[in-house]
Amino acid sequence: MYDRDELIRLIQSESLRRGDFTLASGKKASFYLDCRTLTLHPKGANVVAEGMLEVLQSLGDLPAAVGGMAIGADPITASIVTIAGQRDLPLKGFMVRKEAKGHGTGKQVEGPVQPGQRVVIVEDVITSGGSAIKAVDAVREYGLVVDHVIAIIDRLAGGREAFAAKGIELTTLTTIRDFGIEPE
Repeated sequence: MYDRDELIRLIQSESLRRGDFTLASGKKASFYLDCRTLTLHPKGANVVAEGMLEVLQSLGDLPAAVGGMAIGADPITASIVTIAGQRDLPLKGFMVRKEAKGHGTGKQVEGPVQPGQRVVIVEDVITSGGSAIKAVDAVREYGLVVDHVIAIIDRLAGGREAFAAKGIELTTLTTIRDFGIEPE
């Protein structure tokens, strides 16, 4: 069962760093969230997957699959699919490459998904939403239907609005306010 308090404790101990940082967007920040240290942690992987599965089930019918942009979304996807399998839920996973392969099938979207299926994008940290929006664009181009993104934490830096502009709903398990941080 999902334990939100445990997720917050794990983010504080494993992922949240304070100091002076430059984000992928080039913006400066007084804190950094490295959620790979959470999603590759045995307890962290489980609590994230349980939280995201709870969100997925609250949306109604399960999507055909979950996935997101490699490499950040890969451990999230794997954890969700593993717990779904343990619960006998028919939820598959997929990965979105940063760019299409230059060999073989040349795919950018990898996994057991077919055009026309409904999927949900998963992500660790939402700042501007850029990485997850690239994943949305890639899966839509592949022919998948996506209207929802689920993330671990929202930095409250414009991502929600960027998704809304693309007709995508964003659900996050936490926001920076859960850690006493206000948007910069």
